[in-house]
Amino acid sequence: MIKQLKDIEVLYRIAFQKYGAAALWSSRPVPNPTREDALAITRSLRTEGDLEARRLAEQIEKACRAAI
Repeated sequence: MIKQLKDIEVLYRIAFQKYGAAALWSSRPVPNPTREDALAITRSLRTEGDLEARRLAEQIEKACRAAI
């Protein structure tokens, strides 16, 4: 479970690095993201981002499911 949480944190940081201004403009990154924080940005990635952002949202969702 710790590895999955680390994966979630890494994907969360990548999302803000790559899509912060374009797709996540209405969100602020948190220092220690939880599953819920990561899931909260997936909708914005899907609707405001490009195809690559959508794939990243899918990766985040998959990592969150694995951390249950």
